[in-house]
Amino acid sequence: IVSVLQPGKPKYNWKVQNFKRPNKENLIVYEVLLRDFLANRNYKTLKDSLPYFKRLGINAIELMPVSEFEGNFSWGYNPNFFFALDKFYGTETAVKDFIDACHQQGIAVIMDIVLNHAFGSSPHAQMYWDGTNNKPATNNPWLNPDAKHPFNVGNDFNHESQATKDLVARVVRHWLTNYKIDGFRWDLSKGFTQTNNPNNVGAWGAYDASRVAIWKRIYDSTQAISPSSYCILEHFADNAEERELANYGMMFWGNNNFRFNEATMGYLSNSDFSDISAMRRGWNQ
Repeated sequence: IVSVLQPGKPKYNWKVQNFKRPNKENLIVYEVLLRDFLANRNYKTLKDSLPYFKRLGINAIELMPVSEFEGNFSWGYNPNFFFALDKFYGTETAVKDFIDACHQQGIAVIMDIVLNHAFGSSPHAQMYWDGTNNKPATNNPWLNPDAKHPFNVGNDFNHESQATKDLVARVVRHWLTNYKIDGFRWDLSKGFTQTNNPNNVGAWGAYDASRVAIWKRIYDSTQAISPSSYCILEHFADNAEERELANYGMMFWGNNNFRFNEATMGYLSNSDFSDISAMRRGWNQ
């Protein structure tokens, strides 16, 4: 792992200074994994593909994780450096060219961000590490020694720690301001909790007031930096929790894959996907 410092590096000359983001109620998002979408696997070719995206009628592109992750061939959900672009897909200038070109075409760019966990090569793990037990040390200011929730991967962040609060605030400011990202899709957002429940999946999805408070704090910070920026959560929690956060301004993934498949096969008893309607779930927006 090598860091490069370039004193006096010239600033990128943005062509679009005041991009008007599509209304979040009208987003049509294309999710892209650069590794698999393009043979060349780089931002230059992705930029050259914008006419194709325009023909599809989308108005937002969501980049699956592009911040630095372990190895090269990965979906990117194994992060280690949160302020750096992964070296495999291209340079800082190349991704800014891509974002600028998207904005010229009226297309928003959403970043898939992974701040539920950090992997072992991350300095946030290595600086305070319990080598005997192979996990974060008890004095680690960012990470829990043991994950607080099921389905965790890597090392679990403590989102009630001031050090983590400061880190998250700096990370979102970095991407929203330096790269003009239009918002984030937050991976494993249900894991942003200190409620100790390492094994019970059902209880993990129950309404969690502490998790609601964490997400309202994060949402407020992103809106203060970049008003109208998108906040999309991979949450899958109790409807009362999702409704409260949706009414606060956040958006959610909804998984109807099983029920859609049941409907295509004619299994009527398992094919009710009407909860795709926010109004049916009691949400204001």
